[in-house]
Amino acid sequence: MTRASRIPCCAFSLFTSLALFGCAKPAPPAAPAALIGPWRGEVQFSDGAFATTKDLQFLYVFNAGGTMTESSNYDGVPPVAPAYGAWRETAANTFEATYTFFTTQPPADVKTLLGGGGWMPAGHGVLSEHIQLAADGRSFDSTIKLELFDKSGKAVEGSRTAKAHAVRAGF
Repeated sequence: MTRASRIPCCAFSLFTSLALFGCAKPAPPAAPAALIGPWRGEVQFSDGAFATTKDLQFLYVFNAGGTMTESSNYDGVPPVAPAYGAWRETAANTFEATYTFFTTQPPADVKTLLGGGGWMPAGHGVLSEHIQLAADGRSFDSTIKLELFDKSGKAVEGSRTAKAHAVRAGF
């Protein structure tokens, strides 16, 4: 076989390889759940200590791995850390989330603050939220149940329920 007769065979193999593999489009990535990303919501409790608060807002971030973070415009009253938790899709455009935050108690007096004391741990709260995403994916409505626990883990009496409306944050 001469060199000239081998070129068409090699060219044919190269062309076939490109056609089968090189020009094929890669598979698209799996579509992320519609809740992933940042949200800003208005929350109104119907009972409990926050029922009289008319300007409560939550900032949420729902992560792809099923974790989430929530912070409110009242995290400093009294000082509490953001809430951390998990979320999952339960049906099309329907989700549930559960997230926990720690509560604090104020110092006994200013002298305690000056002596190095501060807002000491007082317990924790657990928020359970049922979320219904709007058809356009730009907002959601939800119901929230808040359970409070003292430092020993004993439930603090009283029901606390809220409704929320959130919109997707971003550009």
